Amino acid sequence: MTIDLTPDVRGAHGFDVEPWRFRREATEDERAAQAAHVRGHGWTLGEDCFVSPLAAVETEDLTLGDRSYVAAHAYVSGSVRLGADCTVNVNSVVRGDVRGGDGVRIGAHTSLLGFNHGTAPGVEVFRQPLTSRGIVVGDDVWIGSHVVVLDGVTVGDHAVLAAGAVVTRDVPAGAVVGGNPARRLRWRVPPAGATDDLAAALAAFADRARSQAADVLGRCWDPSLPGGQFLDRPGAGPTVRAQCDALEVAAYLLDGPPPQLPLEEQLGRLQSLQDPANGMVRRFDPDGAPLPGTPDPRDGDVLYHLLCVGYALDLHGRRFDHPVRHVARMDPAQLLRELRALPWTTRAWGAGAWVDAVGTGFRWNLDRGEPGVPGTLETLFGWLTLNADPRTGAWGSAAPGEGALQVVNGFYRASRGTFAQFGVPLPHPERLVDTVLAHLRDEQVFAADRRNACNVLDVAHPLWLAGKQTSHRRAEVVEAARGLLADALRTWRDGQGFAFAVGREPGLQGTEMWLAVLWLLADLCGFADVLGYRPRGVHRPEAAMSLRE
Repeated sequence: MTIDLTPDVRGAHGFDVEPWRFRREATEDERAAQAAHVRGHGWTLGEDCFVSPLAAVETEDLTLGDRSYVAAHAYVSGSVRLGADCTVNVNSVVRGDVRGGDGVRIGAHTSLLGFNHGTAPGVEVFRQPLTSRGIVVGDDVWIGSHVVVLDGVTVGDHAVLAAGAVVTRDVPAGAVVGGNPARRLRWRVPPAGATDDLAAALAAFADRARSQAADVLGRCWDPSLPGGQFLDRPGAGPTVRAQCDALEVAAYLLDGPPPQLPLEEQLGRLQSLQDPANGMVRRFDPDGAPLPGTPDPRDGDVLYHLLCVGYALDLHGRRFDHPVRHVARMDPAQLLRELRALPWTTRAWGAGAWVDAVGTGFRWNLDRGEPGVPGTLETLFGWLTLNADPRTGAWGSAAPGEGALQVVNGFYRASRGTFAQFGVPLPHPERLVDTVLAHLRDEQVFAADRRNACNVLDVAHPLWLAGKQTSHRRAEVVEAARGLLADALRTWRDGQGFAFAVGREPGLQGTEMWLAVLWLLADLCGFADVLGYRPRGVHRPEAAMSLRE
């Protein structure tokens, strides 16, 4: 007698646990049963899809492309949109705002969590507000079993997330990542230019910088200051910005917060610096204590704190406790008066910095659902668009003896807080490229012994931003970016980081800015992926939010 020991995969739960068989093996009755199951849910499903009746699908929006499936005991909620040939396997969790391309394979017991809880002290976690930046996954991505992908992560095309990985930051296209927190292990598909000598030098730098990140942060930590504080560099005075720079450097190189102080203490301190009356952020006095009184919105440091503190909090899913009331109270007429009074003809750089801060104030207010006086933000974009010089693509005039420095640097600041931050197209991108390339020939600013992080950032970002709209003079842009990149790599000092400028001591500000500059320049060259990080704070390349309703 022959005994058949082959499992009955056509049993009661065959397709539920092996849904890939549905397309090939399902009978007409089984197809009818599946159609009856999905009917009335409002899901958008392609051909030959399968959603197991044993899966918990509680979505506001579920879209699956052709031949995609959701297996038994998966939990799917929120807004989930996947392309063709995608899988959500047994016991997987896909929640929040999750977008996937074609061929995204999600292994068993894996979680994609496109939302997060606040963690402010003094309030139980279950009472904290939820935030969601969403998860975006490209095409042809294999996500192994027991992987966790956290909110805000973007996974590039052709990537592999190894079993058990905890993915806390973006994954470059073609990378194989693993571990907790996940790090690049190797390339499945090497990025363009990976065999380029400059790209190889950049990758070697990234490994070196990560191995030395703890030393870079540790040398700038002063436990004798109130609560323990970071300084920009040893011997410098205490500043709010140094705390934010430390958080950004750690996010780039350590995939987490600085280890010197619990994250909640670091974030709580930054939140406490905001004045509830006008929403601006205080400075420190020489002893490292917050200055009393209402912060002056005309103070340059106070204005910059809207950027550095706001984005340091945003890195970790937190936000200001109060709206930026100084911005929320502006009406269109007041804003026009302020814009016209700015020193565009003498100090366009400072004028751009004011616009940057105001635009960022709108960004934080909109995140709270507080858009301010109707028409004010539209007035800001309208004025900037109408007053952009069609000859330069920028605002303001060159100051005597400074060449185009004021115009270009002022453009960077004004556009960062408006067009870049909100994803709005630039008015004259080709002319902007012409202006920046001409400025790069100014030896007063860009001679090898005169460069600083600010001036290089202020050409790298405009070229990068304009490059999203135009390929004008592309070869020249890439050539310039390669030269700046090669020079910048030579200025890293082991265990100390980058100096803000040639001849200065390395510090947190220089390190944070140059790390962002390196990414922008490398992306212009086509091989930013070799760095293994992507700016996520003040210098994030993506728009922070869209103004489209």
